[in-house]
Amino acid sequence: MNQKELKELIEFIIEKGIAEFELERGDVKVKIKRASEAPTVALPDARYIAVHPAPVAAAHGSTSAPAKVEFAAAAPLVPEPEEDLHIVRSPIVGTFYEAPSPGAPPFVKVGDPVEIGQVLCIVEAMKLMNEIECDVAGEVVKKFVANGQPIEYGQELFALRTK
Repeated sequence: MNQKELKELIEFIIEKGIAEFELERGDVKVKIKRASEAPTVALPDARYIAVHPAPVAAAHGSTSAPAKVEFAAAAPLVPEPEEDLHIVRSPIVGTFYEAPSPGAPPFVKVGDPVEIGQVLCIVEAMKLMNEIECDVAGEVVKKFVANGQPIEYGQELFALRTK
């Protein structure tokens, strides 16, 4: 069996959706086993909503034109900030912790005043606890992440109203 025949065989197996194939021809033995593909599940997109049109008038014996469906503009997902707020972002990828240990009170809560250098939270990365410090003085207006949540580089952690 040459390379061209083998390639055609693989293409045929993929085309027909065969999961496993075995061929023995003389001293040549070929076994092809395809990895099972995990079913992909499409998650609903929060930006789109289902709109069900009114029942067609023909169902009531009328042959008039179908009812018109009007679409209302959806509200934006992220509201515009009411004022200029300072956003504290994660400098690393890791796990967000709001307190120094389980059961301890959080470093800061919404409404707390904060100073430059004050610890806001901890981001654990590779078993190292990295304290995230405040870089401006002000007041905590919003916390964007939950305790124990995995976070990405540059992800918003807190919104602060500066003094």
